[in-house]
Amino acid sequence: MTKTVFCRKYQQELEALPFPPLPGKQGQEIQATVSKQAWEDWQALQTRLINEKHLNMLDPESRAYLMEQMQRFFDNQDTDQAEGYVPPTQAT
Repeated sequence: MTKTVFCRKYQQELEALPFPPLPGKQGQEIQATVSKQAWEDWQALQTRLINEKHLNMLDPESRAYLMEQMQRFFDNQDTDQAEGYVPPTQAT
C-alpha cells in the first residue's frame, strides 16, 4: 500500500515521498508535509529557474534564493517564474 501525506501545496491526501529529499530537519519536514506530486512540480519549476536565471548552485545566495522560492511554492505564495517559459500545449 502506498503511503500518503496531507500535502500543504495541494491541500489533500496524496502519495508521500519515499525518503526525505534534502538532508536534515528540512528534508524530514518536506517528506512529512509535501506530496510526491508537489515535489516533482517544484523540481520542474526549480530547473526552469536555475536555467533561465543562470543560477550557480555553488553560490550560497543562489541556493538561499531557491530555498525561499521552494517554501513560497509549497505555501501557495507567488513565486518567480522563468521569463519566456511557454508551457507545452496539451493535445485535445
